[in-house]
Amino acid sequence: MKSKSLVFKDIEWWVVTFVFLTIIIVNILHGFGSSYAEMMRFFGYIFMPIVLYVGFYLIHLVILPKYLRDKNVLHLILFSILTAVLTGVFSALWAAGIGGSMHTFFRFYFSVLALYPGYLITVMLLGKMLTPPNFQDFQLYNGVRLFMIFLFITIFLVIAQLFVSEVVLVILLGVIPAILGLVLYNYYLLYRSKLAGNIKAYRWYLWGLMSIIMIVFFVIAAENNVPEIMFLGFGMIALLIFVIFPLSNLVFVKYDTFIGKIDTLSVQVNQSSANLSFLRSQINPHFLFNALNTLYGAALMENAEKTSDGIQKLGDMMRFMLHENQMDRIPLSREITYLRNYLDLQMLRFKNEANLEVSVQISEDTCEGNIAPMLLIPFVENAFKHGISTKNKSWIRINLRCLKGSVHLDVVNSIHPKKQTEDPRDESGIGLENVKNRLAHSYPQKHNLTIVANDTEHFVHLSVQLT
Repeated sequence: MKSKSLVFKDIEWWVVTFVFLTIIIVNILHGFGSSYAEMMRFFGYIFMPIVLYVGFYLIHLVILPKYLRDKNVLHLILFSILTAVLTGVFSALWAAGIGGSMHTFFRFYFSVLALYPGYLITVMLLGKMLTPPNFQDFQLYNGVRLFMIFLFITIFLVIAQLFVSEVVLVILLGVIPAILGLVLYNYYLLYRSKLAGNIKAYRWYLWGLMSIIMIVFFVIAAENNVPEIMFLGFGMIALLIFVIFPLSNLVFVKYDTFIGKIDTLSVQVNQSSANLSFLRSQINPHFLFNALNTLYGAALMENAEKTSDGIQKLGDMMRFMLHENQMDRIPLSREITYLRNYLDLQMLRFKNEANLEVSVQISEDTCEGNIAPMLLIPFVENAFKHGISTKNKSWIRINLRCLKGSVHLDVVNSIHPKKQTEDPRDESGIGLENVKNRLAHSYPQKHNLTIVANDTEHFVHLSVQLT
């Protein structure tokens, strides 16, 4: 399955939030002295990154999204300049409290103002080069974009020495990337190998990593002539085995379970769509052959005028089946028009039947809204197919009415003994089971279908909530 683009706007927001939060927490932990100058320096180290963070929030999550929606270049320029000026003024005040020179502050601030647009231009070019149609898969694009975020943060931390301490640099550029690297190592080499049952490869990767860690700490201990550094190596191995790897494995298991559920749901949706298309394809041929047989009988018994009228109605029905029948929803009026055409064609066929009584009442005054196509006709068709006898008294009564937001269909037809030559698989009428499935799929908990039959009569009531 092809990968998709990550939601980088959210990733950028959370990464920058984490970086600034780390900076502020570390600066708070440094504490402050009792003198006024030391207190101003302390609050400067806290509130200067807060001001810059608010400026980033306004531009990245307010001004730029507004421009992408409205495409108003003037608003983009004016609001960006206003945000940059206000952020610069307030952060300069706190920089003065820190005790740094204005020359150092302005060099830092204009470097940041150049860095952010440079990042935006770079990722825009990456989007042009590494996304479809140039690359159909987003893996390369996602990887490069993630690296660009890390590079952007690294450059920012290097130029932000005014309020970023060495502790922050060690945490954000040393400890956290190392932990992420170890987690990725665990996922791609250890977790996947164990999941695939390749225990031999899993052991090689695990003991290989442990060996490399111990060699690195051994070299550091030897160069500094401090044997105690070796205990740090043992501690790091214990941290990996008992903390980092188990916790990351729990995340991986949850992730695989989540992806498995998504894949299962995708398969079910695709299968439902395929089943729905198949059900519709089962219905269409029956109407076509039934209408052709009707026209054939009318052409033999009646004049050309009635036959041409039937052909016109057949054309309307065929256009309906070719176009509207392929849509998820159609106007209810079109469904009723199709039903009327069907009834007119059937009456051409059974007009001279003395033993048949057909009553049709269709109230279209309040028939508004949309409905899934071909939901009404199968019940009427079933009545004509199984409710007519050339020898016995037969009747079909159809009542269609609309209420606000719903449609109601009642069909009553006579029942006659089955012919010995009749296919038993065709007892319920073609399309009837299909429509039940479609109702369950398209109108769950929003329809009512009642079918009652006795020795002489068959009754169907269908109600569908359209809204």
